[in-house]
Amino acid sequence: MARAKKPLPSLEWLEPRVKLSRALSLFSFIALLTLLLVWNLAFADLHGARVGVVLAIQLLPLALLAPGMLLGNARAHAWTCFVVNIYFIQGVLAAIDPARALFGALEAVISFGLFCTALLYTRWRFQYDRKLAGEV
Repeated sequence: MARAKKPLPSLEWLEPRVKLSRALSLFSFIALLTLLLVWNLAFADLHGARVGVVLAIQLLPLALLAPGMLLGNARAHAWTCFVVNIYFIQGVLAAIDPARALFGALEAVISFGLFCTALLYTRWRFQYDRKLAGEV
Protein backbone atom coordinates (compact mmCIF):
# COMPACT_ATOMS: atom_id res chain seq x y z
CA MET A 1 0.00 0.00 0.00
CA ALA A 2 1.46 3.35 -1.05
CA ARG A 3 1.81 6.11 1.48
CA ALA A 4 -0.31 9.20 1.01
CA LYS A 5 1.60 12.26 -0.13
CA LYS A 6 2.12 14.91 2.53
CA PRO A 7 0.96 18.36 1.48
CA LEU A 8 3.65 20.96 0.91
CA PRO A 9 3.96 23.84 3.37
CA SER A 10 2.60 27.21 2.29
CA LEU A 11 4.75 29.77 0.50
CA GLU A 12 4.36 32.15 3.46
CA TRP A 13 5.85 29.50 5.74
CA LEU A 14 8.66 28.51 3.35
CA GLU A 15 9.87 31.94 2.18
CA PRO A 16 11.45 33.22 5.44
CA ARG A 17 13.04 29.80 6.08
CA VAL A 18 14.57 29.72 2.60
CA LYS A 19 16.00 33.21 3.07
CA LEU A 20 17.36 32.53 6.56
CA SER A 21 18.89 29.16 5.72
CA ARG A 22 20.55 30.61 2.61
CA ALA A 23 21.99 33.53 4.56
CA LEU A 24 23.30 31.23 7.30
CA SER A 25 24.78 28.78 4.82
CA LEU A 26 26.55 31.61 2.96
CA PHE A 27 27.85 32.97 6.26
CA SER A 28 29.14 29.52 7.27
CA PHE A 29 30.68 28.97 3.82
CA ILE A 30 32.57 32.26 3.97
CA ALA A 31 33.55 31.64 7.61
CA LEU A 32 35.04 28.26 6.66
CA LEU A 33 36.97 29.80 3.77
CA THR A 34 38.25 32.59 6.03
CA LEU A 35 39.24 30.16 8.80
CA LEU A 36 41.25 28.02 6.40
CA LEU A 37 42.97 31.05 4.87
CA VAL A 38 43.84 32.72 8.17
CA TRP A 39 45.01 29.51 9.82
CA ASN A 40 47.27 28.46 6.96
CA LEU A 41 48.69 31.93 6.35
CA ALA A 42 49.27 32.97 9.95
CA PHE A 43 49.32 30.07 12.39
CA ALA A 44 49.87 26.69 10.72
CA ASP A 45 53.16 24.86 11.13
CA LEU A 46 53.41 23.28 7.68
CA HIS A 47 56.79 21.58 8.28
CA GLY A 48 58.35 23.05 5.15
CA ALA A 49 55.37 22.58 2.83
CA ARG A 50 54.50 25.44 0.52
CA VAL A 51 51.57 27.47 1.78
CA GLY A 52 50.16 27.92 -1.72
CA VAL A 53 50.01 24.18 -2.34
CA VAL A 54 48.32 23.49 1.01
CA LEU A 55 45.78 26.28 0.40
CA ALA A 56 45.10 25.04 -3.13
CA ILE A 57 44.38 21.53 -1.88
CA GLN A 58 42.17 22.73 0.97
CA LEU A 59 40.29 25.43 -0.92
CA LEU A 60 39.78 23.75 -4.31
CA PRO A 61 36.61 21.83 -3.30
CA LEU A 62 35.10 24.99 -1.83
CA ALA A 63 36.13 27.05 -4.86
CA LEU A 64 34.30 24.62 -7.16
CA LEU A 65 31.12 25.06 -5.11
CA ALA A 66 31.41 28.83 -4.64
CA PRO A 67 29.60 29.98 -7.83
CA GLY A 68 26.55 27.83 -7.12
CA MET A 69 26.52 28.80 -3.47
CA LEU A 70 26.67 32.50 -4.28
CA LEU A 71 23.88 32.18 -6.87
CA GLY A 72 21.63 30.27 -4.46
CA ASN A 73 21.56 27.05 -6.47
CA ALA A 74 19.89 24.33 -4.40
CA ARG A 75 21.94 21.58 -6.06
CA ALA A 76 25.18 23.35 -5.17
CA HIS A 77 23.98 23.49 -1.56
CA ALA A 78 23.26 19.77 -1.73
CA TRP A 79 26.75 19.06 -3.05
CA THR A 80 28.15 21.25 -0.30
CA CYS A 81 26.59 18.86 2.22
CA PHE A 82 28.71 16.07 0.77
CA VAL A 83 31.95 18.04 0.47
CA VAL A 84 31.82 19.74 3.87
CA ASN A 85 32.13 16.36 5.59
CA ILE A 86 35.82 16.38 4.64
CA TYR A 87 36.30 19.58 6.60
CA PHE A 88 34.34 18.25 9.55
CA ILE A 89 36.59 15.18 9.72
CA GLN A 90 39.69 17.38 9.39
CA GLY A 91 38.39 19.58 12.21
CA VAL A 92 37.73 16.67 14.54
CA LEU A 93 41.19 15.23 13.86
CA ALA A 94 42.80 18.63 14.41
CA ALA A 95 40.88 19.13 17.67
CA ILE A 96 42.61 16.06 19.11
CA ASP A 97 46.04 17.72 18.69
CA PRO A 98 46.61 20.22 21.54
CA ALA A 99 48.53 22.57 19.24
CA ARG A 100 45.58 22.79 16.83
CA ALA A 101 42.67 22.26 19.23
CA LEU A 102 41.12 25.71 18.75
CA PHE A 103 41.40 25.54 14.97
CA GLY A 104 39.95 22.03 14.93
CA ALA A 105 37.02 22.92 17.15
CA LEU A 106 36.20 25.99 15.06
CA GLU A 107 36.48 24.05 11.82
CA ALA A 108 34.25 21.24 13.11
CA VAL A 109 31.60 23.65 14.43
CA ILE A 110 31.57 25.81 11.30
CA SER A 111 31.44 22.82 8.95
CA PHE A 112 28.64 21.25 11.01
CA GLY A 113 26.71 24.52 10.82
CA LEU A 114 27.29 24.70 7.07
CA PHE A 115 26.08 21.14 6.64
CA CYS A 116 22.87 21.77 8.59
CA THR A 117 22.00 25.09 6.97
CA ALA A 118 22.82 23.90 3.43
CA LEU A 119 20.70 20.80 4.00
CA LEU A 120 17.75 22.86 5.22
CA TYR A 121 18.13 25.32 2.34
CA THR A 122 18.12 22.45 -0.17
CA ARG A 123 14.99 20.90 1.30
CA TRP A 124 13.04 24.13 1.67
CA ARG A 125 14.15 25.53 -1.70
CA PHE A 126 12.97 22.43 -3.56
CA GLN A 127 9.67 22.54 -1.67
CA TYR A 128 9.36 26.26 -2.45
CA ASP A 129 10.00 25.66 -6.16
CA ARG A 130 7.51 22.78 -6.27
CA LYS A 131 4.90 24.97 -4.57
CA LEU A 132 5.53 27.80 -7.06
CA ALA A 133 5.08 25.31 -9.91
CA GLY A 134 1.57 24.60 -8.60
CA GLU A 135 2.05 21.32 -6.78
CA VAL A 136 -0.27 20.85 -3.86
